[in-house]
Amino acid sequence: MGKILSVNISEKKGEKKHNVGESRALIDMGLADDAHIGMELRQISLLAAESIEKIRRKGLNVSYGDFAENLTTEGIELYTLPLGTKIKIGKDVLLQVTQIGKVCAKPCAIFYAVGDCVMPKEGIFARVLSEGNIKIGDDITICHDI
Repeated sequence: MGKILSVNISEKKGEKKHNVGESRALIDMGLADDAHIGMELRQISLLAAESIEKIRRKGLNVSYGDFAENLTTEGIELYTLPLGTKIKIGKDVLLQVTQIGKVCAKPCAIFYAVGDCVMPKEGIFARVLSEGNIKIGDDITICHDI
């Protein structure tokens, strides 16, 4: 089981996201008030704190949301989840993994600073199957039978 450490949104695409503590996941849309709402397959992005720590160990002071992830998690090696995996967050939200990693259109500032970025390799994307609020501290469960 994992936990939500940060719930992040941004007003514009291509910028760091900021922690809002709680946001509503909308079916087939994403997080309310986030710039990426309405994307077909990449409705919500997730990145593990363990992945962010890899960049911190290289000497860069990065925070949750700096990789433009919507949800910063701990306790689950997200990038090892197969496509189609269902993820339960809190009591109501159900996500389905649609993509592992991504191809960046251009290297980000983090890549230029340390020569590496974890989001393209270890970030995951999901679509919203059932809606509800997601907040810091919510439990994350991998569903094998839903």
